[in-house]
Amino acid sequence: MDKIVFFEIEEWEKYPLQQSFPDKQILFSNRKAQDETAQELLDSQIISTFIYSTLTKETLAKFPNLKLVATRSTGFDHIDMAYCKEKGITVVNVPSYGAHSVAEHTFSLILAISRKLIPTIDRSRRGKFEIEDLKGFDLNGKTLGVVGAGKIGTKVIEIALCFGMKVLVYTGTSSKDKIVHENLKYVFFDELLEGSDIITLHVPLTEETHYMINRDNISDMKKGCILINTARGPLIETAAILDALESGILKAAGLDVLEEECFLKEERELLTDEYLKKCDIKTQLLNHVLLDRDDVIYTSHNAFNSDESLNEILHTTVANINSYLEGKPQNVANLST
Repeated sequence: MDKIVFFEIEEWEKYPLQQSFPDKQILFSNRKAQDETAQELLDSQIISTFIYSTLTKETLAKFPNLKLVATRSTGFDHIDMAYCKEKGITVVNVPSYGAHSVAEHTFSLILAISRKLIPTIDRSRRGKFEIEDLKGFDLNGKTLGVVGAGKIGTKVIEIALCFGMKVLVYTGTSSKDKIVHENLKYVFFDELLEGSDIITLHVPLTEETHYMINRDNISDMKKGCILINTARGPLIETAAILDALESGILKAAGLDVLEEECFLKEERELLTDEYLKKCDIKTQLLNHVLLDRDDVIYTSHNAFNSDESLNEILHTTVANINSYLEGKPQNVANLST
C-alpha cells in the first residue's frame, strides 16, 4: 500500500484529508519536509507539502521511494523540477482556487462603497439614524472596467452583467475564451481607464503589471472613478491613489491588498504560522496612510478566505493524488520541464 505523508499540515486540514483516503496509510507532520528525520515518513511514496518545504535535490533524495509530490499551492518554484524529472517523480499542483470567493468579495467592496454601508452601519450603531448624507448610487447602467479576464475576472464580469452594468475588458486572454455580450466590449488599457466608472484589477503581479496604474496614467481616469484591487498591492502605485483621492479623480478605493504587504506568493500563506513569523503585518498596516482615510475601504487580504476556497485546495490535492493512483495524473506541473 502506498504511504501518503502530508507535511506543513494545519490542524483543521487533518480531518478532511483523513476522510478522503479511508483505505490509505495517511501520516501527518507539521514540520517542513527538509526538516524531517523520521524514517517512518521518509520511506513514503507520495508526499504533499506547502511552499515552505524546500524540495531541493538533497531533500528529495531523503525519500528513496518517492513517486509523487502533490504541492498544496499554485506555485512550484520550491521544488527541484529537474531532479524530479530525472528521477521520474511526478509533481502536481493546485492551478487555481477561490475564483468565486474573490469575485464575490470584489463586489462586496463595490457595494460597500456604492451604498455607503460602513458609515451607515457605524451611524446606526451609535443610535443616529439620519440619512441625508448617506445617498448612494446604483450599479445598474454604470460601466465597470475589468483588467484581466482569467478565472476571477470572468466571474466578476458575469456578476457585473447580472447587475445590468456595462463592462469594458482589458485582457490578454485568447479570443476563443472571451465572453460575448451586448453590454461587454474588449478595449485597450487607456480606453478602459477613460471610460470606466469603476475599475477592478484581476491580473498577476509581473514585471509588466507592476505599477500598471501609476501617477502618470491615473489622471486619465474618469473623474469620480472608483478603484478596486483584490489582486496584488504593487499593481498600483500607492502615491497615485493618494494623489487621485486628493484631487477628486478617484471618489473612493476598495482595497484587499496593499503595496507595503510582505512578499506573498500564495494567499494560503496568510493562514500559516510561518508567514506570521516572517512578516510583521500589523506594523506595516498601521504605518499605511491609506488606512486613515474615510474614502478608502481595506479588508486585510481576506478576499480568498472562504470555506469553499480553502476546501478547494484540499479537494484538488486529493483529486490530484487519486488521479495519479489511478494512472491518470492531472494538473501535472513538470510535463514540459
